[in-house]
Amino acid sequence: MTQIPPRISALLNQKGGVGKTTSTVSIGAAIALLGRRTLLIDLDPQAHLSLHLGVDGSSVGKTVYDALVEPDCDIRDCLVQVRDNLWLLPSTTDLAGAETELAAHPDRNRILRERFEEIRGEFDFVLIDCPPSLSVLTLNGLCLADEVVVPMQAQFLAMQGLTKLLETVEILTQSLNPTLKVGGVVLCMHETQTSHSREVVQELAGFFDEHVGSGMPWDGAKVFMPAVRRNIKLAEAPSFGQTIFDYAPWCPGAIDYRALGERFVRDWELSHGVDASIAGKPTPAAAALAAAAAATAAAAAAAAVQASRFTPETAAAARAAKAARTSSRPTPSVPTTPVATPREKKPAPTDAPAPASAAEMTPVPAKKPAAAAPAPAPAVPAKKPTPKASAATTASATPASATPAPAPAAAKPAAVVEPRVEKKPVVKTKPTTTVAATPVPPKAVPSNPVPPKAVPSNPVPSNPAPPKPSAPAAAIASSAAKPSPAPAPAASQHSDADPEPVDPSHPFRAATRVRGS
Repeated sequence: MTQIPPRISALLNQKGGVGKTTSTVSIGAAIALLGRRTLLIDLDPQAHLSLHLGVDGSSVGKTVYDALVEPDCDIRDCLVQVRDNLWLLPSTTDLAGAETELAAHPDRNRILRERFEEIRGEFDFVLIDCPPSLSVLTLNGLCLADEVVVPMQAQFLAMQGLTKLLETVEILTQSLNPTLKVGGVVLCMHETQTSHSREVVQELAGFFDEHVGSGMPWDGAKVFMPAVRRNIKLAEAPSFGQTIFDYAPWCPGAIDYRALGERFVRDWELSHGVDASIAGKPTPAAAALAAAAAATAAAAAAAAVQASRFTPETAAAARAAKAARTSSRPTPSVPTTPVATPREKKPAPTDAPAPASAAEMTPVPAKKPAAAAPAPAPAVPAKKPTPKASAATTASATPASATPAPAPAAAKPAAVVEPRVEKKPVVKTKPTTTVAATPVPPKAVPSNPVPPKAVPSNPVPSNPAPPKPSAPAAAIASSAAKPSPAPAPAASQHSDADPEPVDPSHPFRAATRVRGS
């Protein structure tokens, strides 16, 4: 292969958390799988690049901190080979104090460039992971690099940060590194299904196309394709100290970074006169390693499938394993419950009350108290038919639906002890327009009835004659005017002014009751 100069790229973005470290490790590992000698430089004091590859900067020995601070340090002593064709210049948290220690150095921004000249011809590709700030460490990486690659997300705010970053690169080209260019943009955590992401990608591509031939540092920059899709495997791989190709070689993130690394190599080699048939292709040694790795992965997959396949042999082995587990399992001991012996009953004392019988101990349900029967209304004495009595009788014969007229106050009867009459249940029925009058059963007639007084045929009223009542009222008045046998005073102990008892079930009694009572 034709000898070409190394491609030194600084991955920089002043916004943190956009995928700089992941892109540096994954692109570098993809290039190493193609058989190209690759060096990764960790300039971030957080040392995430070193941890991603399973290297602890505090215990590995010399780091990039020693290469910057100690003048007599050999940079080869700081390199660590982590994979085939992949080397690392690790970092440590002590690197945060290098800026203070290098403050008095006259050429502090070019120290790393001077040290790298010793090993420039030993590598084909160099990727620098810069911290997300414009410090002395970042300036050392930009002075060493030939181009700047910007990892970013396809979002509006990321485009604003890209504009500021391009202005910074333009300032650096005027003093520290006149040959510095902008190589392009790597889209990380990309979401192809959103229209916003597609619009941002179109804006970026249009911006770089407009500045082709302008002579600006971003003349010839491009959007590297394919865009790296969002994939959780990329976030899980650093926790195991592995690259994405070691952890999940066929996940979407690994496929995207593998294609991105191949394009990264192909573009550089084609620009330096390498034949297109071999540009970006793996070397014979790398192809043999890749074939061996693929055969190993295929054998592991076949073994997994065979282990999960159901055959008589696997079924017998599963039964034997289950029997072995069951036999080796200890049998739990069942505790015996002690039987309680009956205690000897003590004789009851003689003076103690006798225990109640079962019938007496059985609770008797409390009876619901019966509703108190209303007291019978005082009996109304029979009087001579007068116009006023006829009107009162007519009013009492009106239907229940009509509003009853208030009864006139009667004279207070003498105190008479009456037998308690059990109230019969009254069935409420829907009132009708016509109510048939039920006659009141007469009282028991004593053995020696007193003959009624003689009523003159033409009584002379003291008042003028009232108006002639209607036919029903006259009939009721005539029936009320008929004489009834009066009880003897000695037998019934009632006077002529005593009221007659009224049957509670009498329909006329319901007519005088208030509704709802």
